[in-house]
Parts: sequence; structure tokens; C-alpha cells
Amino acid sequence: MPDTVEKKSAKVKLRELQDKIAQDAWDAKNRGEKVGWCASNFPQEITTTMGIAVVYPENMGAAVGAKGGGQRMCEYAEGMGYSGDLCSYSRINFAYADLKKCEELEIPFPDFLLCCNNICNCMMKWYENLAIELDIPLLMIDIPHLTKEKCDPERIKYIRAQFDDCIRQLEEITGKKMDYDKLNEVMAVSQRSSKAWLRAVSYMSATPSPFSGFDIFNNMAVACVGRGTPEAAEAFEALADEYEELVKEGKSTFKGEEKYRVLFEGIACWSNLKFTYKALQSRGVNVTASIYGPAFSFLYGSMDELMAAYAYVPNSNCFEKEVSLRVIDARKNKVDGAVFHMNRSCKNWSGKLYEMERQFKEQTGVPTIVFDGDQSDPRAFSEAQYDTRVEALVEIMEQNKKEGK
Repeated sequence: MPDTVEKKSAKVKLRELQDKIAQDAWDAKNRGEKVGWCASNFPQEITTTMGIAVVYPENMGAAVGAKGGGQRMCEYAEGMGYSGDLCSYSRINFAYADLKKCEELEIPFPDFLLCCNNICNCMMKWYENLAIELDIPLLMIDIPHLTKEKCDPERIKYIRAQFDDCIRQLEEITGKKMDYDKLNEVMAVSQRSSKAWLRAVSYMSATPSPFSGFDIFNNMAVACVGRGTPEAAEAFEALADEYEELVKEGKSTFKGEEKYRVLFEGIACWSNLKFTYKALQSRGVNVTASIYGPAFSFLYGSMDELMAAYAYVPNSNCFEKEVSLRVIDARKNKVDGAVFHMNRSCKNWSGKLYEMERQFKEQTGVPTIVFDGDQSDPRAFSEAQYDTRVEALVEIMEQNKKEGK
């Protein structure tokens, strides 16, 4: 009889696809093609359609932090003169650009840079500095911060003009041409990926949630680097199907009893991911709401909607809309409390965090805690502080349940 081939889980498919995308960039570099470094919320539809290989320094920063190299690389960058107050992703990247090696992860060096300032102004200055240090071109798309819930026609027109100019410059740099029929195909595939990823995370609303909320952090990378590929769409659809089946069976990948459900606000502490997870999981606390992972789904139907979609990312969206998204998510996913990460790296996000926490707590009525940390520099995180605050949150949630709140 033929050997039975074990079916790969969606999680494995996503990890393998992430590795393949990284290897494709190395292969392109070795073939002599132009390769770029790209900001995470830059329109991936452009590079995917044009067949241009790009890698994401933010993803590298997260991976290096998760693998234990964040502090070493940050300290090296500080030794070069970069402030310790800068984003740890940028410091890790500056260190790599100078060292040209990193034992945890290496990415091919760029021939050009693609940046979008819908994330933060640090990103803009980070890439401007790289362009000078590496003596390569920088292509920038400026997306104005939204002051209202909807992206207005003038903003869309402004973004589209830059989108078109970026394509023209990329054609000159890489020698590759934009195929607008293929662009429509890539946009459609990106919608498949985005909708499947959103469907997957939507199952957190089930009781119990079919998965640990920290799985969002582990599975989200492809949503950033490859959502315009058919392989990504298929993997996310498989992930959503797996979660749907777990809901039907009343099962979960979360270890232990799900006693409490919380919203986790902000970027993960990649350097301390295991500890931040265990402190919750050991007390029966599961993350059933998070804005960060789902934010890498971009929904649109037309070219104008595509332009607007990149203005709706967390750090570019209007504040009132961002509060509303969290309140809606918390209610839909039946949270008992919330954990807010005051991320030293992300000044834009953390600068408004206390007011966001205040309004969130006022509108939902659930208890909240705030802890200090960083996405990839472990020096900003205290295990004792985090553990004490989680313990306090659990005590409040437990009392609320006893009182029927």
C-alpha cells in the first residue's frame, strides 16, 4: 500500500511560505536582480505585480528580537551613536546595515528602499538615513494622517499620484514593467488573503476561542510579506477552515481552561513573547481580541479604495475610529479585561495609549492594566512588573465574575 501522506497544518504552510518568500529574495539577489527593503505598510500590490523581490526590516527586527539578539544589536547601534529612544526595529536594522551580518537572521542587502509614513515619522527618517548610508534611492509615499473616519477624495487623489510615480521610478530602477491587468489579479488575490485572515481571527468570538490569541502573532507574518500570492490566500483559507472546525467541535489550541478573555493592545514583546504568554496562560487567561494582527488585512474593491486602505492602518487612522474598533472588538469577542502594552519603541502608538485606555475602559466597563515593554529590546521589559499587573487584573476579573458583572 502507498505511504499515507500527512496533511500539513495551515500553521506549517504559513511558516514554509514565509521561508520561501525570504529565499526567493536571496535567489533574486543572486541572479543579479534589484532587491529592495520595504516598510510593512507599503502597498505590496506594486511589488507583487511587478515581480520585484523585497524584504521587510521590521520583520527582521521582530525575528531577531524573538531569537534573543535584540539587545545585542540595539546596543551595537547605540555604540554607533543612535539613541536608545529610537525604535528597536530601526536600531537592529542600523546595526545590520553596518555589521553586514546577524547570527539570528540575515536578509539580502537592498538596491533601493520603499517607505510609507503611515506607520510613523521614525520610519521616514530611518529610511532616509539608510538611503544616505547605503547610497541607494529611496521611494517614499506620503499618506496624511486621517482626522476623520473616511479617507476623503483629495487624500485619495494625493496618494494615487504618488502610487503612480512610485511605479514609474521602480520601472526605471529595476527594468521591470507594471502590468495593470496583472495588478487587478493581484488585488483580487490580496482580497482573498485578507478576508481569509480576518475570518480566521474572527473565530476568537467563539466560547471557548478555538486558538490561543498569541497564535495571531505567530501566524501574521505572511499577511505582511505575501498576501498578494495565491499560496498565501490558500494558507489563510486553510487556517480559517481549521479554526471553524475547532469551533464546531468545541475544542481549542489554548492550553488549559479558558477562564478569562482579554484584549491585548499593541505590538507583541517579541523578546519576551514566551513570558508574556505564559503569565496569562498559566492563569487561564486567553487573548481573544487584538487589533495588531488583523491590521495587515487591506480590504478594497477599486483602485481608489486601495489608496484609502493604506490610510486606515492603526497609526494613521483617526483616534476616535481606533478607539471604536477596539471597543467593538472587545464586545464582540466577550472580553473580561484588557492588557495595554506601553511600547517604548512605538512612540506614535504609545503616545496616545493612556487616553485610549481611559476611553476604552469607560466605554466597555472592563478592567485594564498597562505594562512597560518594547517590541524587540528586552531592556525595557520587567518580568516582575508584568506578572504583578497580570495578577492584579485576574483578581479584578475574578471578583467581577463572582459579582456577575
